[in-house]
Amino acid sequence: MAMCKVSSPLHFLKSPRPQDGRETSSGTSWVPNTDVYLSDAGIVIKVELAGMRREDLELTVEGNQLRISGQRPDGCRPPKCTFLVMEIDYGAFESVIELPEGFDLGQARAAYQNGFLRIDVPQQKRPPSKSISVLIQDGE
Repeated sequence: MAMCKVSSPLHFLKSPRPQDGRETSSGTSWVPNTDVYLSDAGIVIKVELAGMRREDLELTVEGNQLRISGQRPDGCRPPKCTFLVMEIDYGAFESVIELPEGFDLGQARAAYQNGFLRIDVPQQKRPPSKSISVLIQDGE
């Protein structure tokens, strides 16, 4: 898995794509174009996913990583066609974005409109505590 560093501690973890466009052994064949920027409220992640339906997208959170995955169907070209130019990716995709500390992925909000997925991740209200006290109750 290749890793590209994008503005400070934010990382994109992308599965490699072979030059011939075939799917990799992990099943991932492409990574959508993505913008990530800071706003007054937190981080905004905007993903270009033209031709997809909302129900074909999946967002999962694991720690400080946001995984965006899905499947773009290829139902618009005739079988056995010969391409002169092919720039649109189809099939399965996955993109993992690792966020720096200070943002609350548990409070993230996502919306999909006009081929763009927008994910707003707010700043944490308070810094995470290094140690947590757990109340011990009397047993029965």
